[in-house]
This record gives sequence, C-alpha cells and structure tokens, in this order.
Amino acid sequence: MDAIKRYMQFVRPYWWQIIGTLLIGIIKFGIPLLIPILIKYVIDDIVGSGGMTTAEKQHQLFLVLGSMLVLFVVLRPPVEYYRQYFAQWTGSKILYDIRDRLFSHIQKLSFRYYANTRAGEVISRVINDVEQTKNFVITGLMNVWLDGATILIAIIIMMTMDVKLTIVSLIVFPFYGLSVRYFFGNLRKLTRVRSQALAEVQSYLHERVQGMSVIKSFAIEEYEQTQFDAQNKNFLTKALDHTRWNAKAFAVVNTITDIAPLLVVGYAGYQVIHGQLTVGTMAAFIAYVDRLYNPLRRLVNSSTTMTQAIASMDRVFELLDEKYDITDKENAKEVGEVKGHIVFENVHFAYDEGEENVLHDIQLDVKAGETVALVGMSGGGKSSLVSLIPRFYDVNAGRILLDETDIRDFKVRSLRDHIGMVLQDNILFSESVKTNILLGKPDATEEEVIAAAKAANAHDFIMNLPEGYDTKVGERGVKLSGGQKQRVAIARVFLKNPPILILDEATSALDLESEHLIQEAMEELAKDRTTFIVAHRLSTITHADRIILIEHGRIVESGSHEELMQKEGGYYRLFQVQQLDH
Repeated sequence: MDAIKRYMQFVRPYWWQIIGTLLIGIIKFGIPLLIPILIKYVIDDIVGSGGMTTAEKQHQLFLVLGSMLVLFVVLRPPVEYYRQYFAQWTGSKILYDIRDRLFSHIQKLSFRYYANTRAGEVISRVINDVEQTKNFVITGLMNVWLDGATILIAIIIMMTMDVKLTIVSLIVFPFYGLSVRYFFGNLRKLTRVRSQALAEVQSYLHERVQGMSVIKSFAIEEYEQTQFDAQNKNFLTKALDHTRWNAKAFAVVNTITDIAPLLVVGYAGYQVIHGQLTVGTMAAFIAYVDRLYNPLRRLVNSSTTMTQAIASMDRVFELLDEKYDITDKENAKEVGEVKGHIVFENVHFAYDEGEENVLHDIQLDVKAGETVALVGMSGGGKSSLVSLIPRFYDVNAGRILLDETDIRDFKVRSLRDHIGMVLQDNILFSESVKTNILLGKPDATEEEVIAAAKAANAHDFIMNLPEGYDTKVGERGVKLSGGQKQRVAIARVFLKNPPILILDEATSALDLESEHLIQEAMEELAKDRTTFIVAHRLSTITHADRIILIEHGRIVESGSHEELMQKEGGYYRLFQVQQLDH
C-alpha cells in the first residue's frame, strides 16, 4: 500500500529501536509459554508419579515453583517495562517527526489554500490523524509481529508434544484468515469517512469558539445548538456505521476462535479415555490453545487498529500532497540590497483559475522611497494589488519588478524579509506583548524592542499593562483595544526595519485619538521607504506623494492630492462625499 510505503520513510531512522523492542518483546511473551509445560510436568511427573514419596513430591513442587517465581518476579517486570517504554518512545519520536514535517509544510501552503480550507480541518489532521498513525508503529510493527512470534513458538512446542492434536488445534485457522480478509476490507473506507466527519465537527467547533462574540451578540445560541447537533449527528451516524461493521467482524471471528478449544478438549479427552494421552499433556494443550487463540483475538483488534491507522495515514499524506502555489524557481536568488523601485507591468490577476480577474492590466511605476496611496470603493482591488508584492499570490499575466528584477526570480522568504506589513486586522498571538513585537526580528535585544515600541507610540500604554512587556495579550490580542493592537503591529514593523512598507487599511477601524497616534507612527515609519498605503479614509493620505484611484480592478486616476482635486474626477467626488459625511 502506498500510504504504508510512504510512512516507512518516517520509520526507517528508528529500525534498530524497533528491532530491539521486538527482541525484548519475544522474551516478554515467551516467558508465559512456559506455564503449560509447568502444568504438564506438575500433573504427570510430580502429582502422578508413582516412584516418589509425598515429601519428595512436595520438595520437587516447591523447587519448580520457586524457579518460576524468580523468572516471573525478577526477570519479567524489567523486560515488560523496557518493552513498553521503547515501544512508546519510538512511536512518539516518529509522531514528532511527522508533525514537524507537517508544520513546515502548512507554513508553505499559500493564502489560496487557507481561503478554501477550514482551520479546524488542518488541525484535525495534524493532531488526531497523526496520533492515530502511532498505532501502526505500536501495533503493526511491534505487537502483530510479537503475536505472530508467540503463535509460532506455541505451535512448535505443541508439535513436539503431539502432532495430531496440534493439527486439530489449527483446523479453524483458514476460516479465521478468510473472515478477517472479508470484514476488514471495507473497514478502511468506513474509518476514513468517520475521521472526515470528526474533522468537520472539530472545524465547526473551532470556528464557533473563535466567533463566540457573534453568537452571543445576536443571541443565536439555540440556532447554533441546532447547527452543531446536525454536525454531531452526522459524526454519530458515521461512527455507528463503523461500529456496526466492526461488531460483525468481532462476532464472526471470535465465534471461530472459540470453536478451537472445544475441538481440542473433545479430541484430547477421547485420547485420555483410551489411554493414548496423559492428563498432563491434555491440560498443557488446553492451556496452549488459549495462548494460541488469545494472540489471534488480539490480531483482530490489531486489524481494526491498523485499518484506522492506515485511513489516518491517507488523510495525513493527502495534506502533505497539497501543492504549493508559491514556490522558488530552481535558480532563485537572494534579495540583495533593496533600493525599493517597484514596477507593475501589464499585471492581470484572479484568485482562482477560471474566475474573473480582479485586476486588469495594471501599469504602475513606484520610485524608491515614494509613498503611494491606493484608494477607491471596497472590492475595487486595492488589497489584491498589494498582496502581490510579497507574493502571497502570483500574477496570472504580466510581471512585478523590484529594482528591475522580476520578484519571481527571488527566493520568497528573502523577498518577504524586506517587506513590512500593517493590516486592518493584525493577528497577535496569545503570548506576551514583547513576544509579539519580537516577530519583527526574533533575535532583537530588549533595548531594540523598547525603541520600536516608542517609535510606534506604544511604549506608554504597554508600561501601564499589569506586567508591562510581559503581559499576555490573549488569543488574537483580545485583551488589547483595536488601537493598542495596531501600535504593537506597527512596533514589530519598526523592529523589522524593512525598505518596503505596506499599510493596508491600518486605521480604518479606529477611534480618532488612536488614529492620530497611529497616523503619526506610520508617517514616521514611512520615511525613506517605498510605501504603499491602502486607505478608506482619504483624509489620512493627502500627504502621499501619489494617489492611485482603482475602480473595478483598473487604475482610473493618478496624481497628488492637489492634482486630483483640480481634475474634479472620481477622487474629487469620493473626497467630497467623505467630507460631507464627516
């Protein structure tokens, strides 16, 4: 199977640990196989012996029991401990490697992927499905082989005691094999469907927990409960389908394995009655049949577990196989010293193939150090245009040049290292204020962090927080106001100190006092940098070197504030409307 073959790439570095665990496991499972031999010896050679006195029989019984006690009390516990420890250690290390690879992979997936995929779905695959694959290591690569070895050793011992009785014990083996094959063929598909339904519940829950403020503000708790019940019921239906098939498999397979001891008891009893077999051998055989079919029953459990593990592998590799929209060319180069001259040449762009373009034939030449403001009605294409500069998306036609080089000729990471962004809704992580500012330059000193916060007009409010720079801001910065979040976001761009700056609706959702402080910080930040400002409030960009009016994905006007006001075109009308509103 392709999934198993690929999974083995993660297993290969730990082969020696797996082999070591198997060897320890054979000792662990081999020791109990001495019990039936002990039963035979006690019944035939001690209890049934006619040549020993009662005292000798007692002495022999205590001697053999003492030896077995040493074996079970002294040797077996450490063997059991190390088998469990090494099995779990190996499984956990493999899971660590897979999650590491997955996290690296999901960081490279484009904005397009995340626009079309729910976060809960990705989390479910990285957490739940990866965890399920651990069973392939513990069960498939260890327990199945150990159970197989136990069965083989038991059969060899039984053959040395009585060949015919051994054959009787194994009569139901073919029926067992056929039933396992029949029932567990369909289980993989049912397991995948069940895992997908669980991922959908998790995705739904993840979104609702994040949007709890919306649920409460609209008082739609009952409606949301109904919606969640529908998701939960879908998972229940899929889980019960899986359970039903699984239960049928266990019912049939366990019935087959339960018949074997009855056959052995009947045939062995018949032989004892006719004097062809000792009572001790019969007792030993009954004990061995138990040790033979217990691993077989475990193998049925293992089949279920393995099927679930392989179904989860399919989902993990499905995520790993997601293609990157934005990749480095084979001969891509690092960005050297950046002057900041950016040119859009005949740029066309659509978010998805087959969809209508949101940008049409964009021609724009932005000089190094120039501040350009992009204005226009919502949905006109302003944010789409600036998202092409750091290659969050690639153009469909035309090209974008940075200092006369196509940005697709640069390594993506290197390009983004030279671009700073402040957005309308900046994401802050739930850690401390300091950690969030350090995202701009993770190796910065405390002095540099404080200097960046001061430049962003953020230092004063940070010092008033309960623990200053060490205050935890909560998920998405929920403990800070909108203006405070923006100033932290600006501080991290100050710390990064990039030559190219993109400010996308950075003040549109703020009160006037916050807007004034942030406007001041952003004007300071934009000095001597090539700056793109996407603005809704035109009063905040009148200072820009050039203002570009974009309508329906096309540039319709370009010039300074004064020039565009004199033209009395689209920009003039927009400005007049906003002034009247004000």
